[in-house]
Amino acid sequence: MQTKKLLSLLKENPNKSLLFEYKHGHYVRANYHITEVKNMTIDAVDCGARTDLWKETIIQLWESPTEKGKREFMTTNKAIDILNKVDHIKPMQKEAEVKFEYGNPNFHTAQLFVNEFLLEDHRLIMKLGVDKTDCKAKDTCGAPVETNMQEEACCSPGSGCC
Repeated sequence: MQTKKLLSLLKENPNKSLLFEYKHGHYVRANYHITEVKNMTIDAVDCGARTDLWKETIIQLWESPTEKGKREFMTTNKAIDILNKVDHIKPMQKEAEVKFEYGNPNFHTAQLFVNEFLLEDHRLIMKLGVDKTDCKAKDTCGAPVETNMQEEACCSPGSGCC
């Protein structure tokens, strides 16, 4: 989901509770805060020696240990107020992919994509997920297009790629 789509979605759904499902059936608790918004520029070289450049917006979610019993989730209004304030200070790249950075004692910290969203009565649920790593230079490495995760990765030692 692009940053502009997230901002639009929040504005179009005022006063809804904003929930994040980080794993099927597992939600960020109501005591979460938006603690940081990162405007990232990724300047990369893949294992086939090709360069790439893209931008991402990363919104960090953090569960406050002093608010563990909190039952009411942040509203879409509060979230848009926070993001508008950030945008005023450091303009966000609206075309950039948005990710949510989150972790807890039972879930490793990860940058999660928005796979889909659900509107349910008074709630906006952002369904998040991880994206598998992939080799962008399969044609250079000679790796098969469809690979099994247990098979040797194209950039593993001895593959002739790196």
